[in-house]
Amino acid sequence: MGILSQLAQLFISTLPTVIFVFVLFFILNWFFYKPLAAVLEKREKETTGAMARAREQAAAAEEKARQHDAAFQSARQEVYRQREEARRSLLADREATLKWAQQQSEALLNEAQAALAAEVAKRKEELQSACRSLGQEIAQTILGVAGSGDRGGVQP
Repeated sequence: MGILSQLAQLFISTLPTVIFVFVLFFILNWFFYKPLAAVLEKREKETTGAMARAREQAAAAEEKARQHDAAFQSARQEVYRQREEARRSLLADREATLKWAQQQSEALLNEAQAALAAEVAKRKEELQSACRSLGQEIAQTILGVAGSGDRGGVQP
């Protein structure tokens, strides 16, 4: 029984150390590990929460950026549409103005041609009248000279 008594003696001599280790374990667990674990858990929750909030904010910012890009693109397309509409309007006004100017110039040209034709006709009539008068004068002069030659004399 020597071994058993030695083992019992060893167990009894180590019992205060074992009790001290268990007490130290509970004290450390209560005063150090539990508060440290609570702090670490709280930090983990805060970090996880902050990361989740950061992801949400990043997603919201990305969505806002997409909305802004879409609004900017829409505004750009509206400006291009208005610019094209204004260009078409100006081209239509230009075409209308050119057509009006062409009609006016044609009307003035026709009016001038008609006035010129009337003037030509008038001048022809005046020339014909002048030719008739001159012809009659010439005929009267010739006939008058010829008639006075029958009388035997020349008129002064």
